[in-house]
Amino acid sequence: MKINAGVAMNTIPSTFNARQINRTVLGGTEKLDKVTMPVTCIVFSRSGNQYRSRILSNLLECGFEHIICVEEQIGVCNTDQISRQFPQVQFIIALEKVTPGDLLNMGMSETTSPYVLVLQDDLCMEEIPFNSSIAKKLASLRSYCIVPRLITSIQQPLPANFIPSSSKSVFNVNSTMSIANGSATLYPYDMVGFYDREKYIRLGGADYTIETPYWQNLDLSFRAWLWGEKISIASSFQFYYSGDVPSEDQTANLSYLRFYLKNLLPVFKTDHAEIPKSSFFAFKSRSSCGFSETLKQFNDARKWTNENKYRFKLDAASLIENWGKIK
Repeated sequence: MKINAGVAMNTIPSTFNARQINRTVLGGTEKLDKVTMPVTCIVFSRSGNQYRSRILSNLLECGFEHIICVEEQIGVCNTDQISRQFPQVQFIIALEKVTPGDLLNMGMSETTSPYVLVLQDDLCMEEIPFNSSIAKKLASLRSYCIVPRLITSIQQPLPANFIPSSSKSVFNVNSTMSIANGSATLYPYDMVGFYDREKYIRLGGADYTIETPYWQNLDLSFRAWLWGEKISIASSFQFYYSGDVPSEDQTANLSYLRFYLKNLLPVFKTDHAEIPKSSFFAFKSRSSCGFSETLKQFNDARKWTNENKYRFKLDAASLIENWGKIK
């Protein structure tokens, strides 16, 4: 399959929060009452203004150390008003086009809590099933990210167990409804999970140059696995969607090409990873852009991999081959 990559892509970021985004920050002027855990909750605001008071009231009952709402300016009309109503909550509004990963990076940079619970606001319409006991249990697992069970509004569980595979050199992600507590999963659906903030930052955070949310999420998660971190499922940890469950756009596009370069081409050798020059032809066969642009993207990925070569603990082939043995 060839991907039309006629548009030049930005250089792969080498550090966390490399993109500085114009933003407005409101609220957070008062301390939260009854803090019971060293956890910040970062909430993606995507359900509009109708239920914001209800959502924030539910969040305030949990005992978080910090609550941060991240959102785009588009469609937001009462944030100034709601921030006065809830001065304990911090609101970060991006003033330019951003990716979900940009919003999460901004939220992560605004807190110092060791752990962060990431939620979508349509998981917060009812009483939130999260407390200090759950937080303590999840923190003790020492995973980069712990994924909850997600349940639809009609009480149907969503797949939470995502498994990497390949067939005839084509990468695939399979899913299963079978969930075992503590089992490995490739990525957190909808970015929802309990994150170790320090590990998130050490991984470099989300890559803003990958614009499709699915591939951006998968890039960060796959990188975590290749760099020796773990994403696991906690079956007793669950949240409920109040409306339609968002779909994942898995179209193989420019974002897929960058994911492919960063995660599938590096080869692990003894104690480091590298992208062999010979891999250029495999990449060229997937791209429809001109030779010079293809070479530029390939060399950018080789440079990024070389800068991080000792961060890699394995490569994609080894991860896929040994997936079932991961504990």
